[in-house]
Amino acid sequence: MSSQTILVPEGPANVIETDYTIGQDNIQPKVGPFGLDIHNPVFVISGLTIIALVVFALFFPAQAEAFFGWLRPALTSTFDWFFLLAGDIFVLVALGLIVSPLGKVRIGGMDATPDYSYPGWFAMLFAAGMGIGLMFFGVSEPISHFSSSVAEGAGTPESWAPLAGAVGNAEEARRLGMAATIFHWGLHPWAIYAIVGLSLALFAYNKGLPLSVRSIFYPIFGERIWGWTGHVIDTLAVFATLFGLATSLGIGAEQANAGLEFLFGIPVNDLSKVLLITAITSIALISVIAGLDVGVKRLSEINMILAALLLFFVIAFGPTLAIATGFFSNLVAYAEYLPALSNPFGREDTNFSQGWTSFYWAWWISWSPFVGMFIARISRGRTVREFIFCVLLIPSAVSVLWMTAFGGTAISMVNEGYQALVDAPLELKLFSMLSNLPLAGITSFVGIVLVIVFFVTSSDSGSLVIDTITAGGKVDAPVSQRVFWASFEGLVAIALLLGGGLGALQAASVSTGLPFAIVLLLGCFALIKGLLDEPRERKAAS
Repeated sequence: MSSQTILVPEGPANVIETDYTIGQDNIQPKVGPFGLDIHNPVFVISGLTIIALVVFALFFPAQAEAFFGWLRPALTSTFDWFFLLAGDIFVLVALGLIVSPLGKVRIGGMDATPDYSYPGWFAMLFAAGMGIGLMFFGVSEPISHFSSSVAEGAGTPESWAPLAGAVGNAEEARRLGMAATIFHWGLHPWAIYAIVGLSLALFAYNKGLPLSVRSIFYPIFGERIWGWTGHVIDTLAVFATLFGLATSLGIGAEQANAGLEFLFGIPVNDLSKVLLITAITSIALISVIAGLDVGVKRLSEINMILAALLLFFVIAFGPTLAIATGFFSNLVAYAEYLPALSNPFGREDTNFSQGWTSFYWAWWISWSPFVGMFIARISRGRTVREFIFCVLLIPSAVSVLWMTAFGGTAISMVNEGYQALVDAPLELKLFSMLSNLPLAGITSFVGIVLVIVFFVTSSDSGSLVIDTITAGGKVDAPVSQRVFWASFEGLVAIALLLGGGLGALQAASVSTGLPFAIVLLLGCFALIKGLLDEPRERKAAS
């Protein structure tokens, strides 16, 4: 998902004096051994728990594989309805804020002005919508929905009414396959990010609270957020972010290894993946030490240029007209199938809702503190209505374009008889598609570079976000602390890969996404209450 460097605010600006007080004695970080800037027990609990998990997965791989192999299907089969319902609630809350009077509230206060112009803001929202996930699933997901579940009548698609008309009908199968893919990369994930980003921005810039997840819950818990209630919330945010990152890093390693075998014959095995993660984590550590502006910012800019060039290449050398018209027809199909796809109750398509949607929603929720903090940072001075409208629509539109270009090109190849694309493993489908276009060696190499640099920038930026949370919202914690988190992100990805492969990574995301989904549902209430307080606070300040 995100490749964008995360920048956090230097401090609340244009803050209106309110009754949101800060327990200063409780939020002052404590300098511990080795110069670590530790915020109460959050750092210690998070760090020790993660170390224990790494040790378990590395020293007891058979038990870890069995546990994670059981965990993901157990959670998704039991709580698939909850994930779908939570996702629908986030979308409804976001859309409701656009049309409600609360949409007039300005992030940072009445007199705040935007830090970035519209073009710059849109460009960074675009950047936040790109990453390892789109590289991995841009070809594999549309093909999976089109070929195995629908077009060939595999499984029991007749058990779900919307699929019945698609069996054996290639055009309707394409429409449904693209609608299902857009469902997973459109409004729902960006509504999750928008809720978290808006909440963090409101309570940091309007209320003067630290840039930490616990601050969102001040309207509900009051001063208790500086105690164990807040510690639990921030600890869950750390776990969610870390395992969401580990999942992305593991997926990136799988795809990069597959691409290296495709181009250079490097074998796909655990040793190759471990060496790959180790090497890329080392590069991430160098960028951590070098600083954001010197290292990651430049890498992010180069990566966005490469991603745009690859996208335009596929549009130019793929079925250009079909991609251009498909962008709009896919949006129509998405709107048509959205009620059925998002219905949390009475579903019989358990493979889709449990195998795809539940995992995605848990993954997005795990990433929400990471992406949300970035969105909060760049959105000061915007009204709530501007924020929600643009955060929902701009990145969603980019995701639709990317999926239409890559997925639409792949489906066209399959319709023309390119069966090898259907048979290729998920991590190899992108390279299989590119091999059927001109300059395959160059574009495949660019794809590998994109995955690796997304890996580096995500690791570095994620370590900054986790460091900010564990330091109680402090933005200038020691570099050694970020080195610690960047190192452990790589170790967790390695441990989970060795202890159960991609399934273990996905299980970790689901297991942390589930409790954090409950946290975010409470956060919706806190956000609305905080926004309702704004008119009263403006009046008191005048």
